[in-house]
Amino acid sequence: MTKITPEVKVKMPMEAVPPVSADVSFVSNTFPKYKLGPDNQILEEPMEENHGPALKEVIEQEASNLSEQHKRLSVRDLASKFDKNLAAAAKLSDEAKLREIPSLEGHVLLKKLRDALESIRGNLTGKIKEDVEKAISMVEALAVKLTQNEGELIQEKFEVKKLVNFLKQASEDAKKLVNQEKSFACAEIESAGAVVLRIGEALEEQEKAFQASKRQDVDELVEEVQEARRIKLLHHPSKVMAMEHELRALRDQIREKSMFSIKLQKELTRSKRDEENKSRSYMLDGSETLGSCLRVQPCSDEVPHISKCSFQWYRLSSEGSWRELISGANRSIYAPDPFDVGRVLQVDIVSNGKKLTLTTDPIQIVSGLRSHVESLLRKSNADFNVTISQMNGQDHSSHSVHAFHVGRMRIKLCRGWITKAREIYSPSMQLCGVRSDMSNAAKALFWQARKGLSFVLTFESERERNAAIMIARKYALDCNVVLAGPDDLV
Repeated sequence: MTKITPEVKVKMPMEAVPPVSADVSFVSNTFPKYKLGPDNQILEEPMEENHGPALKEVIEQEASNLSEQHKRLSVRDLASKFDKNLAAAAKLSDEAKLREIPSLEGHVLLKKLRDALESIRGNLTGKIKEDVEKAISMVEALAVKLTQNEGELIQEKFEVKKLVNFLKQASEDAKKLVNQEKSFACAEIESAGAVVLRIGEALEEQEKAFQASKRQDVDELVEEVQEARRIKLLHHPSKVMAMEHELRALRDQIREKSMFSIKLQKELTRSKRDEENKSRSYMLDGSETLGSCLRVQPCSDEVPHISKCSFQWYRLSSEGSWRELISGANRSIYAPDPFDVGRVLQVDIVSNGKKLTLTTDPIQIVSGLRSHVESLLRKSNADFNVTISQMNGQDHSSHSVHAFHVGRMRIKLCRGWITKAREIYSPSMQLCGVRSDMSNAAKALFWQARKGLSFVLTFESERERNAAIMIARKYALDCNVVLAGPDDLV
């Protein structure tokens, strides 16, 4: 275009130029630069920005890559690759749709620009009119160029759709292959499971057959033994049968005589005790078993009161040749100790200068105590709930519950985190049943942890007290220490 000098002044009516619609959106903020070639052809200047290869080249490259990798990809990888390419093709199709909008906006803009130039040309003359005509020809050429670009875009869009359909079909084929392979794998797994079941059934049948054959062998062996016995009896039938009948008769007679002898002994002992109690002034009250309490009771009101008598309990030896003094047992009440089980107890009563001796039967252990002790010995230590009745010979005011731990190496008395005593088994330690006239003497024991520190502990039951004594003596004996009462012969 020629340059217009400032001397030329042309008044352009504003009404002749139609305004550009505000709905038009431009791809860029600058107007594209063009050059006119021969025959007024528009030559597009090369763009400085590089937008990469063309869409057609990209599609051809991807298609070639897919065809090359088709043979070396697995079915699952091929399916995933098809899905990715399908997504890429869909994205390209969306981009092509988005590019249609600027092309339509370009047509609208060119049409409006051409109409504006046509309206201006009617009001101009001279050189400026020629320039406007050239601009109109450039706009028309630009419209032709835009139409050609739209044709290429339509062709590319057709190829993209074609590729999308191809990729969809390929993806469906790949999915079919995946499902087919999956069905084949499931069928193989089911067949393998059926084989495993058949093998298991065969093993079970084999085991049953083995057990049946083993049982049959045992039955045959028993039959052979019985047959041997029968053959043996056939050789000496009368002698063997007579001996068996004699042995059975002798056993029955011995059993009857032993039961009758035990019954007579019990009746004789009971009659002797009744006669002694009738002739004596005092008697023993209480069960002669471990866990009970033996009391000396007057037989009549004519004898002196128990408070005016003196007592001393003794433990007879197993042979009955001598008796052992039970130190501290000088009251009218005595609770048997586990040491007394199987032995006879005696008490000497001195009243008005006269001495009277009462004798018990052997002390029996209560049923279930030994099994209870054995169950406690299986643990690392045994725990009991106790209350402190006396401490160092003085009554203890507090009756709070303490824990009495009997372990393999030591005994501990504590309440929560407060430890009253904790001592290992030593010769200075003493443990026995209480030997005073306490009301609950059968539940109490005397424990001397060390010299200068002793306790009288009351348990929840007689069984717990006797179990604690038996367990402590067992653990102490394992440590080469014998736990007994004061001045006991051990």
